[in-house]
Amino acid sequence: MDFKNKVVWITGASSGIGKALAITLSNCNARLILSARNGSALEAVKQACNNSDAVKILPLDLEAYASLHDTVIEAISLFGVVDILVNNGGISQRSFTKDTHIAVDKRIMDINYLGTVALTKGLLPHFIKNKSGQFVATSSIVGKIGTPLRSSYAASKHALHGFYDSLRAEVHADNITVTLICPGFVNTNVSINALTGDGSPQQKMDTATANGIEPERFVLIMAKAIYRKKEEVYIAGAKEKLAVYTKRFFPKLLSIMIRKLSVT
Repeated sequence: MDFKNKVVWITGASSGIGKALAITLSNCNARLILSARNGSALEAVKQACNNSDAVKILPLDLEAYASLHDTVIEAISLFGVVDILVNNGGISQRSFTKDTHIAVDKRIMDINYLGTVALTKGLLPHFIKNKSGQFVATSSIVGKIGTPLRSSYAASKHALHGFYDSLRAEVHADNITVTLICPGFVNTNVSINALTGDGSPQQKMDTATANGIEPERFVLIMAKAIYRKKEEVYIAGAKEKLAVYTKRFFPKLLSIMIRKLSVT
């Protein structure tokens, strides 16, 4: 893989998948724009990259999506162009539907869906003008199948699939591509930061997440999918991948399997 001279803008770049992807792409000669809320954490990621001179930091808050149009203009000005937008920022959930305040549903949708859509729509005219560009979105296996304790999170990821599948068809003639990345369990802080029913963070690591794919291994597969302009990729364990195909061909069987999942 060689991303030489490609400008890649990564959200959620301060930790986890975003951080690992930034370091990997810097080793592939990409020029990077790193975004998240935590500016000091972004600076640490920049220093860990292969060529920090080719890395720019642009803090943003996806929840404040009404102001992201100006952020897009600033992002383009950093290198004069953006070639690839990796919409990786987001937040997860760990709570039963009956216990989840509607404000939590709204916050998850604001961050995971509307923030991502706002950035995409803001950058779209730039891609159309250049007749080139790639949107990448970190979805989830839960963007294909819903599981207990993740109703709002699953809804936000399902929404991304609907949006990007429609967009992909609309912009094909403009040489713009869309890649949806669907992780299974990845060993990041996603479960620690996940929102509970009252909106507070869970503040503990799930066992399945702790035993998940290491981010460094995950992003090697992710980077190859971006490079090859794949439409949709599942990067997960065998059971998680099997669930996707069971949903497609044997949906009632998957419903039975999902009901038997441990939720503790």
